[in-house]
Amino acid sequence: MRIFWKFSLFFALITIFALFIIFIAEVTDTIKIKGRDIAIKFENDGEDLILSWTPLPYPCKYKIETFNATTGILKNSPRYNLLTSAETFSTSYKVPRAPVPNFYRISAYGIFGKEIFSTKEIFANPNFSTPRPVHIFHYTEKNPASLMPFLVWHTVPNAVCYELEILSAPPEIEGGTAPSKNYHLSSTAKIYTNGYQADLREIFSKHKKIYWRVRALGLHKEPIGEFSIAELICIDENLTPPNCPLINNFDFIDYKPQPIYPAYSWIPIHNAPQYEVELLNHPPKVENDVEPSPDSLWRQKTEDQSSLYDEYSRPFAGPYYWRVRALDAENNPIGTWSDSEKFVVEDYTKGVNTAILGDSVAHGGGAVSYSPRALEYAYATYINFPVLNLSRSGDTVKTSLERFETDILPFHPKNLIISTGTNCLRDASILTEDIINDYKKINRLCIENDIRPIFLTLMPINPKNIYYIFKTETDEHWHKKLIALNKFIKQQEFVIDIEPYFYDAAGEMSADFAIDGLHPDIRGKMLIAEIINANRHLFRD
Repeated sequence: MRIFWKFSLFFALITIFALFIIFIAEVTDTIKIKGRDIAIKFENDGEDLILSWTPLPYPCKYKIETFNATTGILKNSPRYNLLTSAETFSTSYKVPRAPVPNFYRISAYGIFGKEIFSTKEIFANPNFSTPRPVHIFHYTEKNPASLMPFLVWHTVPNAVCYELEILSAPPEIEGGTAPSKNYHLSSTAKIYTNGYQADLREIFSKHKKIYWRVRALGLHKEPIGEFSIAELICIDENLTPPNCPLINNFDFIDYKPQPIYPAYSWIPIHNAPQYEVELLNHPPKVENDVEPSPDSLWRQKTEDQSSLYDEYSRPFAGPYYWRVRALDAENNPIGTWSDSEKFVVEDYTKGVNTAILGDSVAHGGGAVSYSPRALEYAYATYINFPVLNLSRSGDTVKTSLERFETDILPFHPKNLIISTGTNCLRDASILTEDIINDYKKINRLCIENDIRPIFLTLMPINPKNIYYIFKTETDEHWHKKLIALNKFIKQQEFVIDIEPYFYDAAGEMSADFAIDGLHPDIRGKMLIAEIINANRHLFRD
């Protein structure tokens, strides 16, 4: 027994000595890790982008931080804004896919938790060196396509739509913005999402080799980047074509919570006139069947070809499952339901620090074609402290007020960002004094419930662009209304003034920030968040 205790004491002393040596090595950097360079590379792995690096000659844990570059418009604002961070013991990491140029930093932590290494600079994701779509689906001899395949690509930031070209051979010059002169077979520019079900039946009867490529277009169908690299579609004409929509879960940010009012996105099937979305709180009993679920929480039809906004909030914690099917003009199903897609609502019963009450500007979406499902078009994504988005597209100040009790109070926020009123500017039937009275009621409800109301001023709008996109008229006195409303807002105790940053030379919403004249795009949403971040002192902890 005495020998055992002597051995145990000796082993403990050796362990303590070894740990002491390791501690000294970490503190003093005797093994010269801090000044090292490591080789970093990005590799596409199907839908995913893998960041990998050479390992350090020391046992450590790696932290990978993901940033976006700030707009540079605000004085004294940081160059980068931290979006998310993750830790791993591996030397590779699946980069969160998002259709925005992200930046990264790798740090290493030793056994005692001390940072022993960090990359000298924050480095860029090279995938955004040129605004060129990158194909996600590849049809090879081992993985051939049917005669009606889904062609899918990674999203180009701020693309309003896409033009897809079918060719008989690789183009004369890869890339560029001009269609092929000699090998062009067909094209379409009516694609408002990052995928398309092509009908190749007639083309394949004449051409056994078919290539495809795609480019991003702006508001007036002008190219905003080069064509993707043309790719051969290997076809097996005996394969059954897909007969249900494809859930669009490509490129979506999944490290930030979705708004409480969800939006659903898919890639449509060829020439279907309408769609139906079904929501459940459990997986469907049978995937890809043809009948609606008898216990669905909600079903809704839409003529929109690629998205649907939920009309109800989904505040209850737990998993939800949704799927979509195509319908003909007489409401008969075309094919089957899509695969089901899961999303999870977190448990907020203990309350949240900060929430946002707003309209579509706060809810998310932009560049005409993107719904709030695309979180890169939500300013909540770029706020550098936790926020819960309780906004709803289409709200006026009055309808925001009407849902205060049901949508705000259950979350017990300490701070409430009030970001509603843009739709009131557009509507001539909504009077300024009524809007101000509704603002006062929201403010009073906040005070009565121990919530700090933090108002955002309203931004200008651009009636010409609004009409071009939405074919709706704008109140001709919108600017006079804007001045009166912002004057009231600036009299409140807690105010963040975002209005001055968004004007163009004509005194309207700048197209540099909002293509459609109403909803800021990615850069505009980043700027709103940067202004909020700079006013962090207004928020209660």
